[in-house]
Amino acid sequence: MFHWLEKNPFLFTVMVFVTVAFAGVITILPDFAKSSQPVVGTKPYTILQLAGRHVYIKDSCNACHSQLIRPFKSETDRYGAYSLSGEYAYDRPFLWGSKRTGPDLWRIGNYRTTDWHENHMWDPTSVVPGSIMPAYKHHFTNLADTETAYAEAVTVRDVFKTPYDQEGMPQLGSLDDSQATALEDAKVIAAGMKNQAVKDAVANGQIPEIVALIAYLNGLK
Repeated sequence: MFHWLEKNPFLFTVMVFVTVAFAGVITILPDFAKSSQPVVGTKPYTILQLAGRHVYIKDSCNACHSQLIRPFKSETDRYGAYSLSGEYAYDRPFLWGSKRTGPDLWRIGNYRTTDWHENHMWDPTSVVPGSIMPAYKHHFTNLADTETAYAEAVTVRDVFKTPYDQEGMPQLGSLDDSQATALEDAKVIAAGMKNQAVKDAVANGQIPEIVALIAYLNGLK
């Protein structure tokens, strides 16, 4: 019936493009028509979590790990409930990713612990035999940048109206106040770790990158 179309490559290409474009518009347009609202319970990242997110981006963790659980049984069985758009209301940039060399991390805070992350980042094969992920031992000595994290939080609060300082949301205050809060949060993370050098650093008022990164990963639920 459509042999004439198959004999005309240019027209065939145009028809395929139009069909795919139309299907894409039908699929995407309804979501654009909805007002974007955060899922109930979603909160902006704390300063410590933001600092950890910066480490995650700096070391290109999103090059191998996605943060988007698709509505397929194979994924929901493994990772949990599929992702909802409102869960990313405070993510800038989004870290959905498309490369899945490693598992999706969007709900990793529901099934991994601080102790697991510590061992995994120090020596991935110690907890995942055969893992091809490199060790990230420098995270245990490099210090997290809470000042830049604070600057981002203030920017998204003022420009994008991210609800920091509101009831039930993370409080910013001054830079010194926010860094003091981040240190208190870091002490909670460090208490669940074994590495004595990390514990000593936090006790002395410093926050190693590994502590901030674990705070971020623990918050992905």
